[in-house]
Amino acid sequence: MSYAVLFPGQGSQYVGMGADVFAARPDLLGTAADGVLGWSLRDLCAEGPEEDLTRTDRAQPALYATAYALWEAFREAVGFDPVAGAGHSLGEYTALAAAGVFDFSTGLHLVAARGAAMDVAARRGDSGMAALIGVDEATAEDVAATRRDAGGELWVANLNAPGQIVVAGGSDDIAWVAENGRDLGVRRAIPLKVAGAFHSPYMKTAAAELAAALSATHFAPPRFPIYANATAAPVGDVATNLGEQLVNPVRFAATLEAMAAAGVDTFVHVGPGDVTAGMVKRTVPDVRVLVVSVLDDIPPVAEALNVQ
Repeated sequence: MSYAVLFPGQGSQYVGMGADVFAARPDLLGTAADGVLGWSLRDLCAEGPEEDLTRTDRAQPALYATAYALWEAFREAVGFDPVAGAGHSLGEYTALAAAGVFDFSTGLHLVAARGAAMDVAARRGDSGMAALIGVDEATAEDVAATRRDAGGELWVANLNAPGQIVVAGGSDDIAWVAENGRDLGVRRAIPLKVAGAFHSPYMKTAAAELAAALSATHFAPPRFPIYANATAAPVGDVATNLGEQLVNPVRFAATLEAMAAAGVDTFVHVGPGDVTAGMVKRTVPDVRVLVVSVLDDIPPVAEALNVQ
């Protein structure tokens, strides 16, 4: 049995998440986290309000910290490392921390800088994202190219699973694909409630701002391979990869396929919700999928992994 661990990205947050890990780890999620952030992580997660928790500069640190605390408890219970790991967008930082590339506080500092830079970049331009239903990658790329050829700004941003693709661009471009997508082979285009056009050239200024924090960070070799969103292959140069991640598509389906091809037969989602588990089931349906979204999930999952 070879298991890999997966961590969720922005969008999985909800008011009340992590109540159990906040109670279990006040050292990590209280003193250590608040010292880095300068505000109370626990108060935000416990009380919200939702509009504050969904802010890019708040949701990202909250999700990273909550998922990492779950990971530490999970890893202790299981007793051995996974053979590989990955995370969706923001979750890639949690995966790198889990593999020992940087410690919790360093990762939280980077995530806070990332979230703040993305928030500012989103506010600078009128942009958004839309989910394309009933399309494959080639069709989605053709739709985006058609709009760019006409002078628009539209790019494929997330390749999450078969039939689950997201595009990003200007607000006018998102409105265009919602109105005209059917004529181009899209069954339906659904505008998403997000702050901006993430994982597209709209994030170039965010990548430039994040570069300073990345260049000042020491990255240790990972204890196990972490597959990069941008390449669907094990991360090489961490700083370069994390900078490129902001302006390139999240190739999550290809990542899952590559991990399965490398011998992973069990995927464990660790963090709030279960979004990556759903992506696994749609992309590599023959593998086993387990979910750790609260501390009570850990004993049965650890037992399943330790039963050969």
